[in-house]
Amino acid sequence: MATAAADAAAAVPDARRWTKAGPSSPVTTAIFLFFFVVVVGVLVSARWITTTTHLAITNLDQWRTQPAILTGTYTTSIPAIPAGPPPPRPTYSLSCSAPPLARDPDIPSNISQTLSLALASNATCASLPDPQPIPAAAAANATCPAYFRFIHEDLHPWRAAGGITRAMLDRARATANFRLVVLRGRAYIERIAPAFQTRDLFTIWGILQLLRRYPGRVPDLDLMFDCVDWPVVHADEYQGDNATAMPPLFRYCGDNETLDVVFPDWSFWGWAEINIKPWDALQKDLSVGNKRVRWIDREPYAYWKGNPEVAAIRQELVKCNVSSKQEWNARIYKQDWIKESKAGYKKSNLANQCTHRYKIYIEGSAWSVSEKYILACDSMTLVIKPKYYDFFSRVLMPTQHYWPVRDDSKCSSIKYAVDWGNSHKKKAQQIGKKASKFIQQELSMDHIYDYMFHLLTEYAKLLRFKPTKPPEAVEVCPESLACQAIGREKKFMQDSMVKSANVAGPCNLPPPFSPEEYRKLQQRKEKYMDQVETLERNASKLEERNASKPEDSNPEEQNASKSEERNASKPEDSNPEERNASKPEDSNPEERNASKPEDSNPEERNASKPEDSHR
Repeated sequence: MATAAADAAAAVPDARRWTKAGPSSPVTTAIFLFFFVVVVGVLVSARWITTTTHLAITNLDQWRTQPAILTGTYTTSIPAIPAGPPPPRPTYSLSCSAPPLARDPDIPSNISQTLSLALASNATCASLPDPQPIPAAAAANATCPAYFRFIHEDLHPWRAAGGITRAMLDRARATANFRLVVLRGRAYIERIAPAFQTRDLFTIWGILQLLRRYPGRVPDLDLMFDCVDWPVVHADEYQGDNATAMPPLFRYCGDNETLDVVFPDWSFWGWAEINIKPWDALQKDLSVGNKRVRWIDREPYAYWKGNPEVAAIRQELVKCNVSSKQEWNARIYKQDWIKESKAGYKKSNLANQCTHRYKIYIEGSAWSVSEKYILACDSMTLVIKPKYYDFFSRVLMPTQHYWPVRDDSKCSSIKYAVDWGNSHKKKAQQIGKKASKFIQQELSMDHIYDYMFHLLTEYAKLLRFKPTKPPEAVEVCPESLACQAIGREKKFMQDSMVKSANVAGPCNLPPPFSPEEYRKLQQRKEKYMDQVETLERNASKLEERNASKPEDSNPEEQNASKSEERNASKPEDSNPEERNASKPEDSNPEERNASKPEDSNPEERNASKPEDSHR
């Protein structure tokens, strides 16, 4: 309208130029007014027709993403049409129409029968909601954490081999515990062999939650899953022509000599046998527990509590405990899970174990699920040189997220790490804080599900056959599992159940490492490891030299020795403030004498072998 009025105003002088001089006649004025009204009407009508035509062919998403179309075309001010409410997200609840099937009384009560009953129940799974359209805003989602890049690394061998054939998949069956087939968002399970405890049950439960979180978005696939600790697909057996026989086998950990595909472990949805909550709830508990005792007020020693019977390396760690003959700055406790279960798990609450400045991570028979719990405490984690990795740990950097400990001289290496940390408090706190921040922010359940989604999606792209339901497979859904569960199993399933779909979509998968990036990552790790080993060797030489000096050595030599010792404790990247922090802030007699932890009684140290294989 504003333009039309301006056009009309501009037309008046033009009309006057075409009239004779002198006053206009009534007839002329009437004719002019008639044409004026007609012109204005035509202009306004044209604008209205154009506007309505554009609105009819332009959907709201295009309008919101391209606002310049309207403002650039029209001079008339058109009020914005409010965006319609987003489509309702599918929500889920758990409803059991019948009680659980009767359990076999001949099977011990500590052995779960839930998965067996679920597969035998012939339960009918409800129809799935239609897949939600991926919103245009999904392209603007944040990039996934850096450890997602290892998805490409883990699948690279099959990509290089030209994909995954059905023959390759069949070879993975030899050690698998179960087979998973996903068809149009529905899951089918073939149980091949029972797993230890409820590893298979809660792994399958987690996959079912993923299908709920992203309904209809997980592509059709067919895979084999091994719930045993040790990776078994040895890389040296599948080189050259044998690459076409390489079995794609999923499990919880890998190492540098194997090709097993690494997947998040079952404990993210709860470890029922030892009362470890699902990760979403436990992560919050750890965050609260972490704040109870300030780092500077914590015991200035290295803490570990677990089952030493599962591996020789852990039995060696027990020798580093404090004794009347030796102080290695370590406080080691044996965990008796049988006794603990009878006592109601009062002394195994992980949120109550953030009480020492340093915590020790050591592998068991393979990798240990305790890694994420230990890293979450703000305490500087002392990682005894590991052989295995899980899906997130390959991006953790020595002296940045943890302090590396040698596996060939654990006790002296632990002692040096604690001495160094107590003399470099600020740096030690920074290392602990960076690790716990990583666990809290980058290892959220949102990211766990997104990792699973991207891993399964990239895996499905490599399949060179069309997945179909095996005759032996049974459809499973959250109801078919949870309605057969009892006790803590059912509670953990209810607590970890996805309540609604995520319509925004997952984070964006970052690209694979370039060869140069991957090489630099490994070189950086090795550099930091070498730095720490050099510091330890220098400190050890100084101790030997000082021990061999006579008591009446002159003051100049003593001062020179002290100067060397201070320099030996400096990492290359230490700053002046850290280097000068050689005197502990809390060096009071009470703390110096606190060499014996409160619960270090003979009964607990000599506790019997727990039934769990990891802690």
